[in-house]
Amino acid sequence: MSITAAMRKWLFIASVMGGLAVLLAAFGEHALSTRLQPQRLTAFAIGVRYQLTHALAMGLAALAARGAGKALAESAAMLFFIGTLLFSGSLYALALGIGFITPLGGLALIAGWTLLALAALKLEKS
Repeated sequence: MSITAAMRKWLFIASVMGGLAVLLAAFGEHALSTRLQPQRLTAFAIGVRYQLTHALAMGLAALAARGAGKALAESAAMLFFIGTLLFSGSLYALALGIGFITPLGGLALIAGWTLLALAALKLEKS
């Protein structure tokens, strides 16, 4: 399997998002655990969990970004990225008392999973 520019780009972004999720988890545990109300800390932790999960999903989409499913897989990766920014980002903001747009992020994540499934159906056997 040859690595395409799109695959390399999304694997890089997925890795950065995964690393940031671990960093944010540590920040939440060590810096915020005594400063936030329990429900806000829970919202922050959910944001981290979704960010890490969808960093892995972006990595899967990157690996599927070839052949007939390339466009769908790239679109899935983009939706995972946008959805994570909106969903997890809004949970981080909500935890810190800033506001939220979580439902839009959730819709983007669902759409990303749908496109990744469609891309998988288009992958050729090698």
